[in-house]
Amino acid sequence: MAGGGGSSSQCLSYAGCNFLRQRLVLATLSGRPLKIRKIRAREEDPGLRDFEASFIRLIDKVTNGSRIEINQTGTTLYYQPGLLYGGSLEHDCSPSRSIGYYLESLLCLAPFMKHPLKIVLRGVTNDQVDPSVDNLKATALPLLKKFGIDGEGLEIKINRRGMPPKGGGEILFACPVRKVLQPIQFTDPGKIKRIRGTAYSVRVSPQMANRMVESARGILNKFLPDIYIYTDHMKGVSSGKSPGFGMCLIAETINGTILSAELASNPQGQGAAVLPEELGQNCAKLLLEEIYRGGCVDSTNQSLVLLLMTLGQQDVSKVLLGPLSPYTFHRSACMSVKLSLILGAGCATTLLNCAEQHILNQARNEGLAGWASLRAGESA
Repeated sequence: MAGGGGSSSQCLSYAGCNFLRQRLVLATLSGRPLKIRKIRAREEDPGLRDFEASFIRLIDKVTNGSRIEINQTGTTLYYQPGLLYGGSLEHDCSPSRSIGYYLESLLCLAPFMKHPLKIVLRGVTNDQVDPSVDNLKATALPLLKKFGIDGEGLEIKINRRGMPPKGGGEILFACPVRKVLQPIQFTDPGKIKRIRGTAYSVRVSPQMANRMVESARGILNKFLPDIYIYTDHMKGVSSGKSPGFGMCLIAETINGTILSAELASNPQGQGAAVLPEELGQNCAKLLLEEIYRGGCVDSTNQSLVLLLMTLGQQDVSKVLLGPLSPYTFHRSACMSVKLSLILGAGCATTLLNCAEQHILNQARNEGLAGWASLRAGESA
């Protein structure tokens, strides 16, 4: 998607560390150079964090010809994107953030590369901050398929689990490339027909997973009989370097809407110990809350569907979302997407109307001009 025309485009300028990933992803897709100043300039430890530096290295790996300049204090970043290249890659993620922090952005970039992406990511697979690999596998991949990004080349495979703080997990992400994306009309979420999930445990008793399943079913069985939660207990090398457990629940509707919720135990040596029964109950309640929020896409993937809607064929896409997260609202402002607020019996939902920009994959069609209409507001 990103072409080599960035040097002739006006440089985007921002201040602060907010939405760093989002700005780098949009700059890469549009081919426009980017400069971010005053990154934590007033803090005792100024500049980029280790996980942000790791993310910048990942962007450099998946592109060809990118130019990245960082000053000595790490408070100023200049990025001139190159061509999204893809291929077979490996990357060691910072254990400060989970693999989901990096995988979310790769899901946005992978369909627009010159070659199909096949990358091995190592680090923390499940934590309390970022979407887990289990969550993205169950929710983001079906969403990509609705836009025509499918086939045998699309997969997320968990080879090893890794819990914080030491990680040790490993996943494989593979994604085919597409010249154009299909528009979608996704405005009727439908009724819940079944609930699936995964209860995982590493370097603890296998009974932890069974106890989480039992407590979660105690709440969910009051609403639906079709519930199956898998237990995944990994041993030895596959269990990573730190103990922990957690749960990811998925609710699927008759119209193909997939809503998710997840929880993980506290990292070793941090915070109070969490009972598996309590974690299972709280995860079930979070899933019910996600269902109450409404919409055809869960809060984790709102920004992904918004981006894919914008980068498709010259047609109008419509998607019904629940209340927008701040991250999604910022991206909608960047892309001039029309939002319509719909008040219902539950939470207020948002209808997104997007006249797609008819942007082709520049890496596959290098004669096209870059997308130069990107606009974004300043965020300190």
